[in-house]
Amino acid sequence: MTHDLSTAPWRKSSHSGGNGGNCVEAAPGHLPGIVPVRDSKDPEGPALLFTADAFSAFITAVRAGEFPA
Repeated sequence: MTHDLSTAPWRKSSHSGGNGGNCVEAAPGHLPGIVPVRDSKDPEGPALLFTADAFSAFITAVRAGEFPA
């Protein structure tokens, strides 16, 4: 299945920094129950689609420090 993400309201992660390094953008709320995620350095490239529950669990784990830097 293909989703049109051309009008998605992309938001850059607050952890991405401003140096053009590891930049992740997400567009929560654009598709019902799905959160698209992409590399901001390649906006025309592919996006990964996660269920809203899976994305929420991931964010919770990141905030809890479950992933080493």
